[in-house]
Amino acid sequence: MSQNTIKFSISADLNGLRLDKVLSTLDEIGSRTRAQNLIEANKVTFSGQFPKSSHLVKEGDVYIIELPEAQTSTLVPLDLKLDILYEDDDLLVVNKPAGLVVHPASGHENDTLVNALIHHTKNLSMKFGEDRPGIVHRLDKDTSGTLVVAKNDFSHEALSLQFQERKVHRIYWALSHGVAAKPQMKFQSFIARHPTDRKKMASVKDKHGRVITDPNGDPSIGKWAVTHAWKVHFKNNLSLFRLKLETGRTHQIRVHMSEAGLPIVGDLLYGAHKKIKTIPVPDLRTDIESLERFLLHAAELGFTHPRTSEKLFFKSPWPEPETLLLKKWGFILELLDPPAEQPAAGDPD
Repeated sequence: MSQNTIKFSISADLNGLRLDKVLSTLDEIGSRTRAQNLIEANKVTFSGQFPKSSHLVKEGDVYIIELPEAQTSTLVPLDLKLDILYEDDDLLVVNKPAGLVVHPASGHENDTLVNALIHHTKNLSMKFGEDRPGIVHRLDKDTSGTLVVAKNDFSHEALSLQFQERKVHRIYWALSHGVAAKPQMKFQSFIARHPTDRKKMASVKDKHGRVITDPNGDPSIGKWAVTHAWKVHFKNNLSLFRLKLETGRTHQIRVHMSEAGLPIVGDLLYGAHKKIKTIPVPDLRTDIESLERFLLHAAELGFTHPRTSEKLFFKSPWPEPETLLLKKWGFILELLDPPAEQPAAGDPD
């Protein structure tokens, strides 16, 4: 099997889903549209046959996917209008839309935020190499919201240090399946690659199958992660959450919420589709099944300007399509904003 061919076996948690939706969860494919294009081009086979996009997969099925030859090239500017919240000579803050990958990767060489950034400005830091200039932190493809970008190595190093020292204010909003037993929760664990599914992350467990919650554990087992969550509104077995990150690990919120039995709506990788039947309203179920993203949004970002030492704070609302949906479903979005007397960082401790 060549390096451009993927052999993909269907796990139990993907049983019964459409083939195009399943393939879109692969990092090498990354979108439902690209999955459909590969299927229509007969680049996906199952038992020697060419299945359709609507084909329903079953646990244990094995699919062979032939990817196009990778293009060897330098970064290509992308003429994409950016929603820039702030910009000066040292940094810029952008409101990233859902569906946009942050930096080039397999399957997304020229259509990322980085490609749009190099079209917008020639001044980006190179601290982490030529494939991700300016990128201090990242958001998952389907996560929308605020992101800071460094224009030079000085600001990049200073901003990275603030993230490392947990001095950055980060608030996310999420809609999850289920209703939390408590209005306020704190999740903490070591997060590492899932032991059997390499596309996922998971909290590390001890030999008895219990999540390790002691921060003094062996750091080699994973990266320590802490998430605070407040349930602000619930309706029809769905809950609207305001979340604060102490750390910023890969898939951190998605892991902590799914392991608490509260997977984020639309997050197929972490089992959200298993909860669809618990929603009592048929039209609501139909709306959710039609989602092209999971409902996680980076709403607030605050940090100290690396050169001026000014305290900067940025806030972005849910994108308009998700705002309309959430209001249609009866959620009161104003509840996501804490009372004025509450600390800006929303720290429950």
